[in-house]
Amino acid sequence: MPEPIAGVEALRDSRLIVWSREESRRLYWQGYYGKPLGIAKPKRDFDAPLLLDPIEGLYLLEKGLIKVRGSDGEMDVKELRSIARETMERFDEKYLVYKDLRDKGYIVTPGIKYGCDFAVYRYGPGIDHAPYIVEVRRVDEEISASEIVRSGRLATTVRKTFIIAAVEGNKVRYLGFEWWRA
Repeated sequence: MPEPIAGVEALRDSRLIVWSREESRRLYWQGYYGKPLGIAKPKRDFDAPLLLDPIEGLYLLEKGLIKVRGSDGEMDVKELRSIARETMERFDEKYLVYKDLRDKGYIVTPGIKYGCDFAVYRYGPGIDHAPYIVEVRRVDEEISASEIVRSGRLATTVRKTFIIAAVEGNKVRYLGFEWWRA
């Protein structure tokens, strides 16, 4: 296992930043974690700090791949989780889905450009297109037919499978929707 990246700093909005360009590249290429600052489509030799969202940061901290510095020194998993819960709506459910997908070998990125929680890749951005877009819901949450149709139409337009990740306790179930012509 590689030495954890220690130069990760917590920002006020719960995002994390890796200032070292070398460590940024190492972490990004290790599993497509984070987003190089100001670079839409990173190339192998990008030269920029790496921005991590709270979900990625917690996952990497739990895996021992990073160490996080806060204003009061090194942060532990409990402290980072607490901050993330304060700043991100439905953090626990989203984190559970992110962790489940990552642990299954998928590359998971924020899905904001698709209006959902996650875009999920088999191999990674720039290698393949994300075949799935994922919306995280609790099992007891209602979803209207029009929301499903709207999400499905968007997914079809961008050639992706729309998936609802239904969270119940510590379990995740996936329900995929594909539209096709008869």
